[in-house]
Amino acid sequence: MTVVVPSNIAPVMSVLLCLVLASCVSRYLKSPRMKGRIGEWRVRWMARRLGKQGYRALHNVTLKTANGTTQIDHVLLSRFGCFVLETKNMKGWIFGSEHEANWTQQFPRQSFSFQNPLRQNYKHLKALETTLGVPFEHLHSVIIFVGSARLKGEMPANVTRGTNFVPFVQSFKIPVFSEAQVEAMHEALLTGRLASTRATQRAHVQHLKQRNDPQARRECPKCGSRMVLRTAKAGAREGQQFWGCSGYPECRATQAL
Repeated sequence: MTVVVPSNIAPVMSVLLCLVLASCVSRYLKSPRMKGRIGEWRVRWMARRLGKQGYRALHNVTLKTANGTTQIDHVLLSRFGCFVLETKNMKGWIFGSEHEANWTQQFPRQSFSFQNPLRQNYKHLKALETTLGVPFEHLHSVIIFVGSARLKGEMPANVTRGTNFVPFVQSFKIPVFSEAQVEAMHEALLTGRLASTRATQRAHVQHLKQRNDPQARRECPKCGSRMVLRTAKAGAREGQQFWGCSGYPECRATQAL
């Protein structure tokens, strides 16, 4: 039996198919993962302006840490210091200060809380300090908001929007490294980073989930024993929970919750 499709239906089906494909592409581009990638691509393109001035750029750098892995959006190496760039592709008004644990993304009818990106980037700086073996004061945190976000209030100078991170980086004019040291740091990151593959990304995401899951099994970074949740009984952090080695008191390793 032969089914005959009316000739006037074919154009309609073609239009519907195009609309479905356009909707799928739009949703994908608006997904958190893709928005993050688009933001990183934009900063990578803007960082080219610094490449001709002696800055060496590395992107999507994943390093091993005592707690698993950490992923750094961009690293700029120069004689004037090592700049660690964290990108945020966001909309709305952004409120926050240097010492607040969480910042606010404000829209006309709703608001959202997110982790202070300076604290998030601090972990990246500590990982680089260990990997490169350089003084921490020569590592500089830079937060870059891309997209339509507007920064409100008195933001620190290293929290920037769009291409404003370029003059901030250029404001450091006193050399602290030699060209040979910059080359050595560049080589250390090239050899010390994990391969930029989907497998590395999946493993990193799994580490993040495990780190945020109180029920997940954790191993002590010093002795390999199981880490267990404990509660501080005295001191400035009395009542707060933390991870402690089950081998205590022989092993006194701890980790923040």
